[in-house]
Amino acid sequence: MQTYDENRQASADPAWIFAFSAWLIASTSALGSLFFGEVMKLPPCSLCWYQRIFMFPLMLILPFALFPFDRNVIRSVMPLVGFGGVLAGLHVLIVAGIVPERVAPCRQGVPCSETVIEWFGFVTIPMLSFVAFVAISVLLILALQRSAK
Repeated sequence: MQTYDENRQASADPAWIFAFSAWLIASTSALGSLFFGEVMKLPPCSLCWYQRIFMFPLMLILPFALFPFDRNVIRSVMPLVGFGGVLAGLHVLIVAGIVPERVAPCRQGVPCSETVIEWFGFVTIPMLSFVAFVAISVLLILALQRSAK
């Protein structure tokens, strides 16, 4: 059992801060997607649903890596981050017109190439998802590198 001082020292550890930051991004992303869907009533396409499948568990699992800090939990969520990032990257390429939409699983409902929101002339929802997955992966890799083995 860790004492108060040990817990306080662990929370000041750079690895813990990186993991906590990754959890904040995952939580913001998950809550943001719920806001777009439930509050703004923007229907998600199939690729958006798949990206949610990989993002939502991160919000629930990453706190188990924080109290106390646990490298094994971080290692276990890396496949979720990787697969979600690949799907988000594919989605960005479809929206940009680089990959044809016939490659995407969007056969019914909202097309994957449709741009529902575009901020500053280039920031779309798939781009937000891609940036979130990349940031989470970088932070978790840094947490693994900075933690004691």
